[in-house]
Order: sequence, then C-alpha cells, then structure tokens
Amino acid sequence: MLGFFFMITGIVVLQRAVELLIAKRNGERIKAQGGYETGADHYKYFVGLHSLFFLGMTAEVLWRNALGRTLADWWLLPFGLFVCAQALRVWCMSALGAFWNTRIFVVPGMEPVRKGPYRYFRHPNYLVVTIELAMLPLVFQAYFTASVVTVLNALLLKKRISVEEQALVEAVKPTMGVHHETD
Repeated sequence: MLGFFFMITGIVVLQRAVELLIAKRNGERIKAQGGYETGADHYKYFVGLHSLFFLGMTAEVLWRNALGRTLADWWLLPFGLFVCAQALRVWCMSALGAFWNTRIFVVPGMEPVRKGPYRYFRHPNYLVVTIELAMLPLVFQAYFTASVVTVLNALLLKKRISVEEQALVEAVKPTMGVHHETD
C-alpha cells in the first residue's frame, strides 16, 4: 500500500507543481494584456491548506500503515471519483486556456468563458478540487484528513467564490471584464 500511496501522491504533487508553473505563465500573459489580480489576500490560505493536506494525509497513512491497515475493499470508488475529477480538471484548463489560473485575475473588457464545463457549472474547477481533497485521502483510509480538509476547503471556497462573483459582476460593466475560475 505505501508504494501505491507514494506513487499516487508523487504524481499529484508533480501535477500541482506543473499547474503552478502554468498559472505563473498565464498570470504574466494576463498582466501583459492589462489584467490584474483580485482577492490575493486569501490565496495564502489555500496554499497552506493544500500543503497541510499532503502532510496530514501522509502522516495519517503512515500511522495507519504502522497499525497494519491496508486499502479498504471499496478503495476503487473514491479512486475512480478522483480520476474522474482529473479529467474534469483537464477539461476546465482546456476551456479556459491561457486564462486558467490558481489566482483570480480580472481582464478589462473580457467576457467570462462559457464553453466546456463552464456551460454547465459556474465553478467547475472548485468542484474538482473539492472532489480531490475528499476522495484521495479516502483511497488510503485517511478519514481524518479527508473530513478536516474538506470542511476547511469549503470555508475558504465560500470567501473565494464571493470574491470571484464580485469580479464577475464587474465584468458585466461596459468597461470591465473578468478572468475566469481558478484553482
């Protein structure tokens, strides 16, 4: 089980590192188009939560392994949901293209993207993150991490979605536009 855990966790950490590089590149492009960031004050809390997520999950899995516990018989269910979330993440990133970011950017004069999953959901990438944070720990029976991080993420998303919705309201003004959903 530990080998599988470290392989999957390593892949996810690598994925996050690549996403941060993409976000940085996209942020620079957005700023070059006259865009600007909004809601930066709460971003650090997401960074902290995601760091604690990996640390907490690893500690809980190592503790459970020391107790001789292995994957539950039903681990494929949360793993399948986690994999589906990855597909939805790729769809979100593809739909937003150069405007996908982990931060909230406003681009004057730009309309919100309404293609891909954004045709069906207001904030599909936040759904992806919520599924990931809940399901990945369940694969490895890290129940404490799954529950605590899911609740904390919901509290942070309440603030973030409020900030992003305000940016979307600004987008309907004739002289303003908005980025699109971030991670």
